[in-house]
Amino acid sequence: MELGLQIADFTWKVGTARLGAELTATAQEAESAGLSRISVMDHLWQIAPLGPPENNMLEAYATLGFLAACTKKVLLHTLVTGVVYREPGLLAKLVSTIDVLSGGRAGLGIGAAWYQDEAEGLGVPFPVTAERFERLEEAVQICLAMWADGDAPYTGKHYSLRRTLNSPQPLRRPRPYLMIGGGGEKKTLRMVARYADACNLARQGAAGKLDVLRAHCEREGRDYGDIEKTVTMQVTPETTSAEIVEQLETLHALGFTVAYVLAKHSNPRALVETLAQVQPAVSDW
Repeated sequence: MELGLQIADFTWKVGTARLGAELTATAQEAESAGLSRISVMDHLWQIAPLGPPENNMLEAYATLGFLAACTKKVLLHTLVTGVVYREPGLLAKLVSTIDVLSGGRAGLGIGAAWYQDEAEGLGVPFPVTAERFERLEEAVQICLAMWADGDAPYTGKHYSLRRTLNSPQPLRRPRPYLMIGGGGEKKTLRMVARYADACNLARQGAAGKLDVLRAHCEREGRDYGDIEKTVTMQVTPETTSAEIVEQLETLHALGFTVAYVLAKHSNPRALVETLAQVQPAVSDW
């Protein structure tokens, strides 16, 4: 089972002036510990229950570019980008750029967005749920088109691109890693089956969600085994390595092969130290 570090909290005891140095050390120590991926939230304000909106939050793609420069092996992506936060053509270009500069280590995690107060607070359009899901599918289609050969136009209900030109192309083949996050049974998991390399689910109700995904794969003619099953797992600073291993064992038995671990933690390197103790126990599962 692979472990990923989900960095979801930037209110660290070192203070704002030292965030860059602490982020570098955290990422490098995570990589040295054998964690295979590092992800960041795509939020502009902090979310509950990790803290009030006034807490520190760094913009996701600037942060991923920074992480690309200070790491060598880990996969880098958001968990997950809200579709309405960036135009799809720009989003595809951002991921392509990080992929090229990181040597082929970028991915895209994307979902339908949910944090209405954040979006409206900063003037980001936030349409109704049905439209956001329509935009999500179109955005995925646009990204796939821009990561493929050719530059044909794209015309959808919400987005139109006169020319899907994207140069340079990503280094990762056949394209950047694509995760569609969320457990919506009618729309999200159907899109996972149709387009994605991976799903990302919460722990609660995960077994039932995986059954729904399997059924969507059958309808779409997709091999269920080709989709990576990932889960997000929140721990506390007091959670021991043994307790994490026990939780991961349960998740692995359900079919998950990747766990992204996060914590509300003023010392992120302490979480990495705990995960370094967990990694040897789960790496052969």
